[in-house]
Amino acid sequence: QVQLVESGGGLVQAGGSLRLSCAASGRTFSSYAMGWFRQAPGKEREFVAAISRDGGSTYYADSVKGRFTISRDNAKNTVYLQMNSLKPEDTAVYYCARALSLSYSGSPSRAVFGSWGQGTQVTVSS
Repeated sequence: QVQLVESGGGLVQAGGSLRLSCAASGRTFSSYAMGWFRQAPGKEREFVAAISRDGGSTYYADSVKGRFTISRDNAKNTVYLQMNSLKPEDTAVYYCARALSLSYSGSPSRAVFGSWGQGTQVTVSS
């Protein structure tokens, strides 16, 4: 079972930037697509971004497109989420997850991801 550990969250003013990291254990990191989700208080966990196993394809929620960038370093077993132009509505706990299937094709559904991390809090003040 892979273990995922997120880091990099914090408090930032609107318009600022943060870079989240997610470190994965094990030797199969490069075989799976990875994703970022977020959950605000009282809301369901929602898709933010995903990246194919080789980094060649990326997928974004409309709400973050043009502001967030997902990337990965397979040599370091790490996936990143660069968040720019942050807004108060980006405030949430951010989770990374590994795709359940080797053939992930961009679905934003939580059901196609597993092995969730513990999450990191991002708070954007206005």
